[in-house]
Amino acid sequence: MAVLNSPSPSPTPGLSSESFLVFDNLSKVYPTPTGDYIVLEGINLTIQEGEFVCVIGHSGCGKSTLLDMVAGFRQPTQGQVRLQREPIQAPGPDRMVVFQNYALLPWLTAYENIYLGVEAVFPRHSAAAKKQIVMEHLELVGLAEAAHKKPAALSGGMKQRVCIARALALRPQVLILDEPFGALDPITREELQEQLLKIWQDHQITVMMITHDIDEALFLADRIVMMTNGPAAQIGEVLELPFGRPRQRSGLMEQPEYYDLRNYALDFLFRRQAHP
Repeated sequence: MAVLNSPSPSPTPGLSSESFLVFDNLSKVYPTPTGDYIVLEGINLTIQEGEFVCVIGHSGCGKSTLLDMVAGFRQPTQGQVRLQREPIQAPGPDRMVVFQNYALLPWLTAYENIYLGVEAVFPRHSAAAKKQIVMEHLELVGLAEAAHKKPAALSGGMKQRVCIARALALRPQVLILDEPFGALDPITREELQEQLLKIWQDHQITVMMITHDIDEALFLADRIVMMTNGPAAQIGEVLELPFGRPRQRSGLMEQPEYYDLRNYALDFLFRRQAHP
């Protein structure tokens, strides 16, 4: 079992040796009437281009705050988040977020929800080129036939596929996933995990994902970043997963290392980092 106490591993074979996404001594503090509330403290992490990294930890440990700073929704109190050596200071189409609650405009169809973003990011493309981008990404997630349905007519899994298609249509460098499958039933969840993994393998986009599901993290990720409890949460440990790709769920769960890693992560979360 590979456990990294240092959050800055050596480059993964086949990936760029240059630092791609870097958290450099990052802290986030909010002032309150009773004093400063430290959400995150001393976060150091390097993610290589094309990696799939999952972040797990108890509620309140600052996972969403961490992803918000990658997205540019919040700024660090101290330190930096850098993408390709440039500090992240605002939201941008090079970093797209998929939320748990879908965030689709209910009065627009699936096609129109995606087209809205494509039109904003690629204003000089022709109408035909924009339409092609939208339809290609609806087909990518298996929703070409549902293009003209509004969110109310879509299941939860279909809505989340639209959100993934919308994010990928803008051709981001980093895909940020904030518990995207948390509200779905187990069967739909597994189906979308499989689809997400295939899309990631085909496009080799860099993914940073929050999840509370250890099995989901083990199935999807190259590394699992395990956070300590808040306040003043830090990176406790980083698990580097030894499983090859492409992955099949049944074969993965037959490996003894799978259960060793699962038990190690469970012990970290529910014994060493258990809430009082």
